[in-house]
Amino acid sequence: MTDLIHRPILPLGQRPRLMELAEVGKVFNGTVTALRDMSLTVHEGDFISLLGPSGCGKSTALRLIAGLSTPTAGRIRWDGGQGAGDLGVVFQEPTLMPWATVAENVFLPFRLRGKSFAAAKDEVDQALSLVGLSAFAASYPRELSGGMKMRVSIARALVTNPRLILMDEPFAALDEITRHKLNTDLLALRERIGCTVIFVTHSVFESVFLSDRIIVMAARPGRVIEEVTVTAPYPRDEVFRTSAEYAAHCQVTSKALHRAMGEAA
Repeated sequence: MTDLIHRPILPLGQRPRLMELAEVGKVFNGTVTALRDMSLTVHEGDFISLLGPSGCGKSTALRLIAGLSTPTAGRIRWDGGQGAGDLGVVFQEPTLMPWATVAENVFLPFRLRGKSFAAAKDEVDQALSLVGLSAFAASYPRELSGGMKMRVSIARALVTNPRLILMDEPFAALDEITRHKLNTDLLALRERIGCTVIFVTHSVFESVFLSDRIIVMAARPGRVIEEVTVTAPYPRDEVFRTSAEYAAHCQVTSKALHRAMGEAA
């Protein structure tokens, strides 16, 4: 069995570099500039939120990092190389196969690599345990709530023990109570396995609760305007969510987002 290893999360400023975007741009159809001159360094253990209005290039940046699209300018560099297991991706919709069980959905990344279910069963079981769905391994997506479906999607992203997890507004369609619960559970999961996360969101409140770094972006063309550091320590819980410290970070971030929206061309 290959355990999901725990990577220690060092304090900000002490983390080794994982990858970077160097003046990355993306133009669609030769005319639409979705992203311009985006530079971002990602360190091992970072929780980074990309925050900005629709059309600012957040999802485009995620797709470029994931290798689902190619930059038209600039470079993406990985420290130590990028293997097939270096990335896990969670989309806004769970994108589960309705005809497959929960365990079979989580197994999919191994199936695409030609590994048998028997050989991957331990890893699948461990990933389901991490997201609290061991009892639902034989269930089908139609039998799950929206929050549970998203947990399956997160388990599928974790199962190959990636260095980096990309999350594209995974909780946006959920009700507020479920969203808050999954935010808290995601941070607990990060503390347990030490993963690096880049998380796309429109929500100031979500970005502050989750992140230690918030990249604020403006639209037309999509670009980075400001970076906000959230100095509150982890773990974070509902006590933090109702604290004066949280409110102060939200105010700073909201002002940065307001400035970014004013920068739209």
